Amino acid sequence: MEKQFLMTLFFKQRYPLFTVAISLFLGACAQTAQVQNQNEKIEQAPRTQQLQIETPKVATTAIIAPAVVQDKLNLSALPARTTEETIPVGPPTSDADLWARIRRGFAMNTLSSELVVSQEQWYATRPSYIGRMTERSSKYLYHIVEELERRNMPTELALLPFIESAFNPQAVSGAKAAGMWQFMPATGKYFSLKQNVFRDDRRDVLASTKAALDYLQKLHRMFGDWHLALAAYNWGEGSVGRAIAKNQREGLATDYSSLTMPDETRNYVPKLLAVKNIVANPQLFNAALPEIPNHPYFQTVTITRDLDVALAAKLAEIKLEDFKSLNPSANKPVIFAAGTPRILLPWDSAGIFERNLSIHNGQTAGWTVWVAPTTMKVVDAAKRVGMNETQFRELNRIPPRMLIKQGSTLLVPRSAKQDKDVSEHVADNGQVSFSPEIVLKRMLVKLRKSETVASIAKRYKVTTASVADWNKVAVASTFKAKQSVVLYLPAKVKSISRKGSRGGKKAKLTRAAKSK
Repeated sequence: MEKQFLMTLFFKQRYPLFTVAISLFLGACAQTAQVQNQNEKIEQAPRTQQLQIETPKVATTAIIAPAVVQDKLNLSALPARTTEETIPVGPPTSDADLWARIRRGFAMNTLSSELVVSQEQWYATRPSYIGRMTERSSKYLYHIVEELERRNMPTELALLPFIESAFNPQAVSGAKAAGMWQFMPATGKYFSLKQNVFRDDRRDVLASTKAALDYLQKLHRMFGDWHLALAAYNWGEGSVGRAIAKNQREGLATDYSSLTMPDETRNYVPKLLAVKNIVANPQLFNAALPEIPNHPYFQTVTITRDLDVALAAKLAEIKLEDFKSLNPSANKPVIFAAGTPRILLPWDSAGIFERNLSIHNGQTAGWTVWVAPTTMKVVDAAKRVGMNETQFRELNRIPPRMLIKQGSTLLVPRSAKQDKDVSEHVADNGQVSFSPEIVLKRMLVKLRKSETVASIAKRYKVTTASVADWNKVAVASTFKAKQSVVLYLPAKVKSISRKGSRGGKKAKLTRAAKSK
């Protein structure tokens, strides 16, 4: 309290015009602290987003927002204004500047809320965080703005990935939301975003942007208001619909500010509007936005053959990380042309890539797909394809103590003689399935009467070939009465009932000390 009083007295004496602003700031300290707790998390794992597609079930999740390196609090960075004031758009800039184009397309209503001011304060005192986000966005913003203008949508929505993922296309939340636009798996599938072992279109720059804008347009048609549409994008359309219905029953207003909602959603639109206000007039917030030219950063290049990611970057003469930043949907070191027939390259690199590809000798892909013919151990599968088990596990992300199930599609080296690319069906639907590896114990079963290999195999639910192999006999063999038969059964099995002439009495099982 003493520090608060001295700060207020100092600014009353030196800067009387800022008295109101400083009082507002001090009064909002508690709110700002809440905002800081929400926002300072891991940058690569942004807030958990729960999207819903017209479902009555609601599952809200906790916010996981980007982490930042805190800059020293600079009170001069905070604009002196009330919640009712509108941030003026900064002075005109050259048409070559994409920020100016974004500002001209602002069309959403303002929101009179102390939450907006608190978010402005949070961002304004962290210029390095703003710098990192805006620098990362420079690869994608032009395309997003183009799509918004083509659909006649507010350009404020181009800033939404700042809130969702800090413009990190590789971002994955704790609830498995992925990509710049943070699509949950089910919502991504609803909007035709393929997710398989080879690629995740929720991270694809073009596909995810189209899906996100399709969804936002759908929500705007449902609720007729962009603030409510954004709330539904964050909280779920079913949740927003029920909140509106509740207020209607109680005779209350149904705008964004009047609805009862989780804190994450309550702060969601204020965050976007705070970023909008900083973009509208960065000088007011002592923010420096990097220059982003008003022309495309990348262009699309068609590929007709499977292509290694490393080779693609080499042919384009760009860094591998730059290629991955534009093609983040690839889950493996190869892109299959049947599933992803185009790649994105920096504008000036596309021609270089096509020229170098035309004179490239040899294969364009060193990897292909092998389909497991039966359920097998990882070590056996690795031997089958001529790979080291450790490398095979890492490449295909196989957890320990698991069997590879029949039909699984696994990445393996492509031989020099193999020129057939992966089929569209495999490229679009490839999956890897596992089952727990069961530990078998060697056991002896002493028979009470003569029995065949087939009857024993049927009773203990194993194959006749296995029984014959374990006992070094032919598949059509018959065992004599009181003969001991070798079986390998799951370790948890202690005794198994047998059906026979003895009225269903249990066969005697002797566990051998030696395991398989």
